[in-house]
This record gives sequence, C-alpha cells and structure tokens, in this order.
Amino acid sequence: MYLTGNGEWKSYMEHPGAMPIYTAREKMKQMSTEEAGQYMKNKKNQLRLIFWELTEGCNLKCVHCRATAQPQRNPDELSTEEAFRMIDEIAGFANPIIILTGGEPLYRPDIFEIAGYATSKGLRIALASNGTLINEEMAKKIKKAGVQRVSISLDGARQETHDQFRGIHGAFQTALNGARHLVNQGVPIQFNTTITTHNVQEIEQVMQLALDEKATALHLFMLVPVGCGAQLSATQMIPAAEYERVLNWFYDQSLKVPLELKATCAPHYFRIMRQRAKAEGIQVTSKTHGMAAMTKGCLAGTGVCFLSHKGIVQPCGYLPVEAGNIRRQTIQEIWEGSEIFSQLRDTANLKGKCGICEYRNVCEGCRARAYGMTGDLLAEEPFCIYQPKQAVSD
Repeated sequence: MYLTGNGEWKSYMEHPGAMPIYTAREKMKQMSTEEAGQYMKNKKNQLRLIFWELTEGCNLKCVHCRATAQPQRNPDELSTEEAFRMIDEIAGFANPIIILTGGEPLYRPDIFEIAGYATSKGLRIALASNGTLINEEMAKKIKKAGVQRVSISLDGARQETHDQFRGIHGAFQTALNGARHLVNQGVPIQFNTTITTHNVQEIEQVMQLALDEKATALHLFMLVPVGCGAQLSATQMIPAAEYERVLNWFYDQSLKVPLELKATCAPHYFRIMRQRAKAEGIQVTSKTHGMAAMTKGCLAGTGVCFLSHKGIVQPCGYLPVEAGNIRRQTIQEIWEGSEIFSQLRDTANLKGKCGICEYRNVCEGCRARAYGMTGDLLAEEPFCIYQPKQAVSD
C-alpha cells in the first residue's frame, strides 16, 4: 500500500510505476532458477527513497550536521549534466521519491533545473532545507519546479534553542518565515526535529508549532553519531530509556494528532508500535496506524539509499560506508549488486541481541548508530533497552 497525494491508500499494483503481476510472471518464465531468485530478491527490495546530497555548501553552522557542511561549495560536486544522467538512470529502472538535500540544496544555482528535469521524468521530488533562504520568490520557484513537499529543520520550539543548535542568530525566525512562504504558495511543509538533550523537553511545543504553522508532517530524528554529531554523542544523545519514553509518547500522539508523524533513525519505534497495539487489542493496519504500518524501521540499503555530492552511494546519509560510485557504475548496478546492500537485506546477518530479536524484521536496529558507535554496521542497536524473548529464556 502507498499514500496518494490526496490522502487515499492504494495498492502498490495501482501505482503508475508498478509492474502488472502477469508481466512479472511471464518475465520469470524466461529466466533460470538462479535468475528468477535474484529477480524476486530485487523486486522485494525496491528502491523507494533516494536522499540526494546536491552540495555540502550551507549558510548555517549546525552543531549536529551529518554532512559537516561548509560555507563554500565543493568543486568536485556532480555537474548539472551528471545530475541529469543520474535522473535518467533512476527513471529507467525505479520510481522512488527523490529528496534533494545538502548542506543546503538551495545553495546550488541549478537546483530548479535539476528538480524540474526530474519532475519531467515522472519522478516525485521533495526538498530538505533549513528554510532560511526561502523568500516569496524562492517559494514560487520551488512550486514551479514541481517540488511536492519541503522539509524544514526545526530543532526547538524557541528561538534560543533552535539558534544555538543551528549556529546562527535569527535562524529560527527565518526558517519559520520560509515555511510560511511555502504554505502561502500551496507547497506542503514538513518539520524535521533532531531530538537531543538540549531540546527533548520542548517536543510537545514543537508539535504544537507544527500544527500552528499548518505543517503536513512532523518527523522526529534521533541523533546519530556521525559527522559533527560524533562530537556531540557523549553529551547530547539522550539515554536509551529516554528514547523509549519519547517514542512511546510519539506513539500516543500518532493516534490522535492530525499530522503525519514519523520517527526517523529510531527503528525501535516499530517494535514499540506493535507492542502497544497488541496490548491495546488493536491490529496494526494502514487504517489504524497510517504509513507506519506499511513500512519498517531501518530501511538503509533495503528501500533507501543516499547519494553524496561527489556521487558516492551509501545505505543512508548517516552510514558512511561506500556501496558504489555513480561516476563508475550506474545506480541500478549499485542498487542491485552491492555487497553492502546484500548484507543489509538479510536480517540473519544481524549480530548481538538484534540478531535474535523477534522484532528484527520490522525494526532491524539503526545500522548507522551501530556503525557509528562500534564500527560494525551489523552490530546490535546500542540505544535499545528491549531484551528479546529468546535472550530472556536463555
């Protein structure tokens, strides 16, 4: 199932990019047993989201930045022509949502050419911005380019909290101004909030702010110790028990708040959702739990990949392990043939308590956090307090 733009749930077989069942079966008849097995494996792990870091250039100095963004653009960024070729390759084998990110993606002067070209190829485009560069004229250009949603980072409900995290005085107000310009142009907005010790007490106010500013969605990000975030991990990462409390609170809100809510880099939310639903006698379906019922926790390398400004493909933006490079291979070759992606697609490879957890197929633990804290992308999730039943019985 997937959610349409007008809020209706439909089968993936109704999706414009879906392959009819009879076509898939006919295609498999022409394959060897090995080829058919590989084909079905690839179909299972369809590319759903690409986070595309267009540039590391940025006008802010965020203390938690994944990209260790810089005030200047890197001369080794993918060119406009390379970007167009990438879009052609993507459209040739998949139909993912492409999220243009950075740094600050609006730093690139060809951002609207890239977004417009992708839109013309039938791809769905979203933009991840800090919001500070979005004035009325910029909002109009974003809409004209076909961008279907803009996420704006909001790391606190107060100016002092947000500005301290973002490193620039006035970032809070200009981000809100940017959000309002987009809403006035009819562009849906989403607020992204990274939860740390400095703002965890403001999450209720952040949610209310999202409602007040007519946001479509609120996504909570749990800090991952990579990039600038590695230096913050010791003091800013909330304890595992606090993660559990926040995610339980988030589950409560998901059942009553008229916002699309998503916990990101917190795959144990999908374990909590099922635990709570079972205890309350509720079946987890799209009608009861929305999009969260139709996906799982960590999607790195299984439904999601990240493309860096230099063309490096990673499982996700927080997992700095190279799966390939689009300057040497096609994105399809990387997606379907990377050994790293193959490892991540088999939960039998998970180690520690993640490997024996009864929720491993809906959670999988945050592979980026495991890698950032242990150096092993298959290690157990270090910020999960749940003890698997098998481990308890042993």
